[in-house]
Amino acid sequence: MTEANFQAFGFPNTILSALDEAGYNQPTPIQAAAIPEIMQGRDVLALAQTGTGKTAAFALPMMALLMRQHGSRAPKSVRALILAPTRELAIQIYENIRTYSRHSHVRAVVTVGGVSIGPQKKALEAGVDILVATPGRLLDHMNQRTVRLDGVTHLVLDEADRMLDMGFIRDIRRIEAALPKERHSMMFSATMPKDVEELGRFLLHQPHRIDLSPPQRTAENIDQRVYFVPAGDKRTLLVKLLQDRSLSRVIVFTRMKHVANRVAEVLEKSGIASAAIHGNKSQNARQRALADFKSGEARVLVATDIAARGIDIDEISHVINFDLPNEPESYVHRIGRTARAGATGVAISFCDGSETAFLRDIERLTKQKIAVAAGEPLPAEPPPSRDYAKKRPFRGKPRAQGRPGQRQEQRPNEAGAQKPKHRTHRKGPSSPGARKAQGAR
Repeated sequence: MTEANFQAFGFPNTILSALDEAGYNQPTPIQAAAIPEIMQGRDVLALAQTGTGKTAAFALPMMALLMRQHGSRAPKSVRALILAPTRELAIQIYENIRTYSRHSHVRAVVTVGGVSIGPQKKALEAGVDILVATPGRLLDHMNQRTVRLDGVTHLVLDEADRMLDMGFIRDIRRIEAALPKERHSMMFSATMPKDVEELGRFLLHQPHRIDLSPPQRTAENIDQRVYFVPAGDKRTLLVKLLQDRSLSRVIVFTRMKHVANRVAEVLEKSGIASAAIHGNKSQNARQRALADFKSGEARVLVATDIAARGIDIDEISHVINFDLPNEPESYVHRIGRTARAGATGVAISFCDGSETAFLRDIERLTKQKIAVAAGEPLPAEPPPSRDYAKKRPFRGKPRAQGRPGQRQEQRPNEAGAQKPKHRTHRKGPSSPGARKAQGAR
């Protein structure tokens, strides 16, 4: 592929000026592959890892096409719709679009759960060019008739695999039913399991497929290692590791929300500045935690998987899996928070006796053996027998936390396990994620 530049794509000067001011020099591979196809109006199904510039790959050509169409904004109408699985990712996409559109008249709005719906209703009253939304909150607006989707000409589904993992398939089908059948659609995903392929067939029309996923499922520049440690010693080990100041900006992942809170409290008591982010936190609290982490006020961010796709922060030195995920794909998404944009990073995992099957599933998915860490600060458990399949741990999601009767802020809960009572849709794909915990609103 010949080296392209942003001028070659035929973008308006307003977009080119914004890109120049933002320091965008050469397109990334996913941008060079996707932008020409989208500019020609083709549907696109793109597979690329996180941190490769996917947002610009769909946002820039979509903005250029909207500016070329000179469409008007009817009250409550939307010209282009971008769906994202988490609040953080939706806000991140919106902020990028604001950067790209600073010299144009393109009007963008973001609507997510966890915050008051009133200001969002007001922002939608006059109509918008681009709406970035999480599915749950968009359905709230649709139910309250504060948004119209019958004028959508462009649709983007970002992080499609995560969307299905979080149980949004029904919401996506309801939203799709409100869209015009004649539209320009794009779907981006970090992985391409069978249910994502089926969703692509449902949403897209003769899409141009782009596959830039590497042969290995994890980046080569991530140093991966595992400590075999009893569950009760994990906190002690974490504090000991973080005494090394070379762990300068760290994300610690847990499976459950109450564990994230507890780990953050332990770190604070040990003099390690940290913040927790998960689904039971209000949106304002989550944004404050991210802001503290970005600014360096918090050296450690303790997060559940809901944040694995919504954090786009450079120079994360280490990712620590305090708990191994019970879905191997989540491991790939977690450690992808480090070693972004060609940098190097370290991924450290703690594995207790109940998690050995999770570790083997991860190694099978990534097709690589994770090295056992040398010189452990604590006595390590011996590596588990390869004959682990005889006694596999429970693979279900842990139960949701919270007070009895408390209404959760998010329709889906990343730590809960909730089966739908019945299935009414026959058309389109069904996802294993629809039977799991549903994702952030």
